[in-house]
Amino acid sequence: MPNGSFLDILAFGAHPDDVELSAGGTLAKAALQGKKTGVVDLTRGELGTRGSADLRDEESAAAAEVLGLSVRENLGLKDGLPEDENRVIMALIRAIRRYRPRTVLANALHDRHPDHGRAAEFVHRACFLSGLARIETSEADGTAQEAHRPQHVLHYIQDRFREPSIVVDITGAEETKYAAIACYRSQFHIPGAVEGKVIVPSSVDLATPISTPEFMAVVRGRDITMGRYIGVSSGEGFESRTPLGIADFSHIF
Repeated sequence: MPNGSFLDILAFGAHPDDVELSAGGTLAKAALQGKKTGVVDLTRGELGTRGSADLRDEESAAAAEVLGLSVRENLGLKDGLPEDENRVIMALIRAIRRYRPRTVLANALHDRHPDHGRAAEFVHRACFLSGLARIETSEADGTAQEAHRPQHVLHYIQDRFREPSIVVDITGAEETKYAAIACYRSQFHIPGAVEGKVIVPSSVDLATPISTPEFMAVVRGRDITMGRYIGVSSGEGFESRTPLGIADFSHIF
């Protein structure tokens, strides 16, 4: 997507599959409504117990097709985010200016995995700093980028329950979300062989909190719980650090 293009929604994730698990329904429904959506993964998840960075690249590409994303990019930052803070922030600013989103979705503010909270803070700061024209950035070909500040920054809810500021009705898109999650066969429960072979012989038997057979029931249950907040069958919750403004009461009444 060339400099100057825009996305309606750009979701950031510390690792591949973060976005699918907590905001996949929102992105899928937006795409069905004709919105331009994208995902930027900060890392390739190379420190994960199961799978490999190369395999997760393949899985994330497959998930992008399922969700109907307009773009997906991986910043290639080191898993665990040990890099200099300024390097991370500048990489995020370049991505925000490249895709010029109206709304940004980011990791949970606080969660079981420390990378999630750190990524949330980095993205929140980058969204503000991206609007400062005196911070100069350019594309890889040297083309200067223009300052851009997203109108909204929302944090999706991940492993730890948090009270939502807003709930998005994902009814009708939830199965697309679960199909996108299922693309990450190295990370989640594999009931058997796929195409006659085990996907990750070196690590498929190593258990993680998200690889148990029960985990997808937790994901589905959370979507049902969030949906109940707004009287629908399935929803995804988000937190906002600032009040959400509306231009027309007809949007909520």
